[in-house]
Amino acid sequence: MIIPKVEIKKILYTTDLSENSRYAFAYAASLANRYAAKLVLLHVLPELPKVDARVIGYIEEAMWEEIKMKNILDAKMTLTGKKRGNVAIREALEQFCEDTKKNYEGASFVADEIIIKRGNPVEEIVKLAEEQNCDLIVMGRYGHGTLKDAMIGSTARRVLRRTQKALLVVRLP
Repeated sequence: MIIPKVEIKKILYTTDLSENSRYAFAYAASLANRYAAKLVLLHVLPELPKVDARVIGYIEEAMWEEIKMKNILDAKMTLTGKKRGNVAIREALEQFCEDTKKNYEGASFVADEIIIKRGNPVEEIVKLAEEQNCDLIVMGRYGHGTLKDAMIGSTARRVLRRTQKALLVVRLP
């Protein structure tokens, strides 16, 4: 059997801003540095259609969207330790990249893009990996799941089932 040469030109790092996904970022950054690959960061804000449909019956849809965005931003800012002023998720992720570069001597990875989407995390991860022509997806094993995730399986497991891309799933030590 001939072993093919592995070339990694673009890595998709997915994060829910949990401790485990932060740990997984070290792997993504290290691999990006080793392979001189571009690094795409993705954060997906999950949609909850059943809850949305029930709530919209009681308040206007625009008001509900505003409440969801405020709560999501507050939660993410708290998780990233950036709860001051109006720091957006994108700025928190950019700062996270800069902090990582400082902590890894000689790190020369390029955070090519920081993308924030709304929707089903599994669908968005798989779709973006294809659209961006990524060679590898890096993600943490456990993050902020719901009870539904605990019963059905983690986001990582569902991504593994649906993607044709190489997938590195990182556990906390």
